[in-house]
Amino acid sequence: MHVPDGFINAPVSVAAGVAAAAAGAVSLRGARRELDERTAPLAGLVAAFIFAVQMLNFPVAAGTSGHLMGGALAAILVGPYTGVLCVSVVLLMQGILFADGGLTALGVNITVMGVVTVVTAHLLFRGLLRVLPPTRRSVTAAGFVAALLSVPAAAAAFTAVYALGGTTDVSLAKVLTAMVGVHVLIGIGEALITAATVGAVIAVRPDLVHGARGLTTPLKLRVDGALVDAPAAATAAAAAGGAAGSTRKVWATGLVTALVLAGFVSFYASASPDGLEKVAADKGIDEKAEEHAAAGSPLADYSVEDVDDARLSGGLAGVIGVGVTVVAGTGIFWAVRRRRSDDLTAASTATPVA
Repeated sequence: MHVPDGFINAPVSVAAGVAAAAAGAVSLRGARRELDERTAPLAGLVAAFIFAVQMLNFPVAAGTSGHLMGGALAAILVGPYTGVLCVSVVLLMQGILFADGGLTALGVNITVMGVVTVVTAHLLFRGLLRVLPPTRRSVTAAGFVAALLSVPAAAAAFTAVYALGGTTDVSLAKVLTAMVGVHVLIGIGEALITAATVGAVIAVRPDLVHGARGLTTPLKLRVDGALVDAPAAATAAAAAGGAAGSTRKVWATGLVTALVLAGFVSFYASASPDGLEKVAADKGIDEKAEEHAAAGSPLADYSVEDVDDARLSGGLAGVIGVGVTVVAGTGIFWAVRRRRSDDLTAASTATPVA
């Protein structure tokens, strides 16, 4: 659902940009509480994984395709504030390097695909966990439902933005019906990908999943033939002892998976227009669409300039995109994490005033 230039007029695009910037500022502050030495690199990986999976358009119906938005996945894995930043990094890389999503519409895209999906998914996810049993299966099930509904919510949000600043005169009722209808189908794919990914990470390292915190099984010790709960200190020590190596394994496995998806599997993605492109063409929304400002980029349209082989060109572009996104994302999240450490250090060393 990458909105191109020309769909939304300048005043509303500017307002959306201001809203996206405000959301980014709030998320930067909130992410300080969510990130630690283990989850900071994982957040960069989540951004790269979302970038890779967004290249895998899957068919939904009637010549229409869809792709992961990633807001629900990011919110569950690394938290809502960090999740907004993850999706924002992905959209920024796509817009600047790959001419995917208009530059003047960047604020609209971040607001709709980042903020709306993350907030909707987070609220639904937390609400469901309040009524479901506190198990890992509940986390996966809640993630499925939250991801499913976050996509049509984003479609409705786009329609609301278009109602305020659309550049063509079309029936908003028809646009809303078409957008929500097709994105419910796309939401099913989003839900399956989200649930599968969250379930896979929970199976290996549930402590790394933000949405599963508090569900970790306590360490057990065998005493005189019976299993008893280990003291809290022993549990913490055991977790600390294996955290670094296990985190590196998770990170390496995730990065390799993202590279394979973007560099190889993406070649087999559906070539049909995605939900927004299909609705825009059918309803006349795209009448005033403008050429992307970065259309001349060497990586525009996810292909490498001067590489004639389509498979190789697309694969190289995907690998470059994953690499750039993971570096940019990890750098940002480590900086946020370091700022939190500095704040905690300053607070701990401050002299109390009588």
